[in-house]
Amino acid sequence: MAKEDYYELLGVQKGASDEEIKKAYRKKAVQYHPDKNQGNKEAEEMFKKVSEAYEVLKDPEKRSAYDRYGHAAFAGPGGTGGAPGGYSQAGGGFHDPFDIFREVFGQGGGGGGGIFEEMFGGGSRDGGRDGSDLRYDLEISLEDAAKGVEREISFRKNVTCERCDGSGAEPGSKRTTCPTCRGAGQVRRSGGIIVFTQTCPTCGGAGTRVEKVCTACHGEGRTPKLTKLNVRIPAGVESGSRLRSSGNGEAGLAGGQAGDLYIVITVKEHELFERHGDDLFCEIPIKYTLATLGGTIEIPTLFGKASVKIGAGTQSATTFRLRGKGMPHLRGSGQGDQLVRVHVEVPSSLTSEQRRILEEFARVSGDADHPVAKSWFDKAKKFF
Repeated sequence: MAKEDYYELLGVQKGASDEEIKKAYRKKAVQYHPDKNQGNKEAEEMFKKVSEAYEVLKDPEKRSAYDRYGHAAFAGPGGTGGAPGGYSQAGGGFHDPFDIFREVFGQGGGGGGGIFEEMFGGGSRDGGRDGSDLRYDLEISLEDAAKGVEREISFRKNVTCERCDGSGAEPGSKRTTCPTCRGAGQVRRSGGIIVFTQTCPTCGGAGTRVEKVCTACHGEGRTPKLTKLNVRIPAGVESGSRLRSSGNGEAGLAGGQAGDLYIVITVKEHELFERHGDDLFCEIPIKYTLATLGGTIEIPTLFGKASVKIGAGTQSATTFRLRGKGMPHLRGSGQGDQLVRVHVEVPSSLTSEQRRILEEFARVSGDADHPVAKSWFDKAKKFF
């Protein structure tokens, strides 16, 4: 059966650049990787083929020979067209296609404890492991959210051990070669025709073991510590906003990078204002005399006082808009508005003088004989 064309296997043109070939292999390798297609023999075979194709096309000399002679360029002494890599015995040794996979995804050398760790996080080169991200919940007032604020927070996290500087070894003790992986940091296991490489379970990929563990961290390389940090909260944050503080998570292991700290904001409810996006909403009761005669009142905002002109004859539930008195936009300039809804307050008790004046007003205005609005009565009079 004729072997498939290497360029067609990777889905690239014959004149493709090295970077295009690498990207094509990356896509195919992820698609057909055995870890994602367990028990799928066809995917396993395709992974073998694309790995074989990439090993040829990534090498300028092999690629030149293939372009000139095709698969015949790699035929064995007996003329059997053996693969230049893949699973053949070319060059006198078994070639592991995962070596190509690790090379493309930046996982050469000591390995990271899993084929997909470098791609999807959680690992680091040379046997190290990145530290975990941390979350800190911070509650602030609406005033602080409107103006921005700086807060000092404290939390416990694992930091690099000061006694052993993260090595896990007692000062003065030696490191010895790991007996399990013999210094490689990785062990191989067979899965049928596939050979899987994974981080050594004994040394965690370091290739060495400490002779005497650190008495402070017990070989962990990290110790818990109360940490204080000043955090600047920008104006305009809302409940659920996340602020990222790079490198302030837990320390990594064996040279791995520190994780990040995520501060999750909760804005407390306010006694006067409700927040709707970047707008603020409040309700204010006004006297019926003000609603009738009109006038100007001062109202509070998060940034000081403001004046609102109440027109004569203002009805209950009328809403006024104060532009630019709302919350600052978190991303970009400007601010939202403050919406003020007024409710006309009816007195629950009157003095004798107030009652006399109101009764006179009702008589003069005709309210005594027509206590409801004419517009409503015209619609409802058929029911009477």
